[in-house]
Amino acid sequence: MSSRITPIVFVVVALLFVATSSLFTVQQTQLAIRTQFGEIQGVDYGPGLHMKWPFIDQIARFERRVVTQNYAGETFLTNENRGLLVDFYVKWRVADAAKYFRATGGNEDAAGQRLADIVKDGIKNAVAQRTLQEVVTAERAAVTGEMFGRASTAVDDFGIELMDVRVQRIDLPDDVAARVYDNMKQNFEKQARQLRGEGEKDNQRIKAEADRKRTEILSTAAGEALRIRGEGDAIAAATYARAYERNPGFYEFYRSMQAYKTAIGKEGDVIVVSPDSEFFKYFKESAPGNR
Repeated sequence: MSSRITPIVFVVVALLFVATSSLFTVQQTQLAIRTQFGEIQGVDYGPGLHMKWPFIDQIARFERRVVTQNYAGETFLTNENRGLLVDFYVKWRVADAAKYFRATGGNEDAAGQRLADIVKDGIKNAVAQRTLQEVVTAERAAVTGEMFGRASTAVDDFGIELMDVRVQRIDLPDDVAARVYDNMKQNFEKQARQLRGEGEKDNQRIKAEADRKRTEILSTAAGEALRIRGEGDAIAAATYARAYERNPGFYEFYRSMQAYKTAIGKEGDVIVVSPDSEFFKYFKESAPGNR
């Protein structure tokens, strides 16, 4: 009985092995091609279960999703032969599985390296056409836009679709950075001196204008004061004249009192005058018996 079962089991196992070798699956996130002895026999297999010749056909699977690869510290030279350190990343995906397989053998690392070489060449050309200042001050989109168009055309032969290329960071080597910072410092100092000079010039102009206006205002005020004082003196003189006409004796007495106050109104004042002088008229008249 067992001798009969053994061949049957062997046949069943062989059939199962052949059946499993004749089937293969493709995931939602994969692309696949079928080859025989290195020659492509089938492409564009959708997700699911598919048939193949057992032991003869080989299945190569590739990532359908977008692949992102980063590259840091790549050195490029400007048209002034100054080095720049550039960090960038590349996003790509397989667009044609057959082209991709023929160009790269389905090796994702090899494809990424060849793509990076193309992108680097684009960055090199874009940077080499600009000065250091132009690269630093220019919009990154202007730099990446040039290399993206060139790289997209070049990678078409690889069956790759280039999704995006972005420059993440642009830096300078230490020696170049030191020179750039020194130049920037000198430029800023020059600009500061120029601004200070312009400020000092404006300061002198404003002061001169203020002094001129002050002189004009003081001159106008002095003239106005003289005019008002003259008018006051005229009014006072007219008032004195009317008072003299009405009472000459009182006016003469008042003027004499003013003269006494002015001449001998302070302690220590000394005046030399004859006792018979008219200056002491009212002193004499104020004595007893002379009222």
